[in-house]
Amino acid sequence: MAKTNPLEFIQQVRSETAKVTWPTRRETIITTVMVFIMVTFATVFFFLADMGLKTAVAFVLGIGS
Repeated sequence: MAKTNPLEFIQQVRSETAKVTWPTRRETIITTVMVFIMVTFATVFFFLADMGLKTAVAFVLGIGS
């Protein structure tokens, strides 16, 4: 593998960065909102699953009423 000097490396990085298609502000906001919605759904799902499993285990072990 050929070694490049630091200046050439930085030039290559800048060249590659210029090729990146950056998201618009609107796309970033929509994606962020969708992430928060999915996190909320996952939180509720795992909370309910945990409570259901807790109740089932307590019932099986005779600890529950």
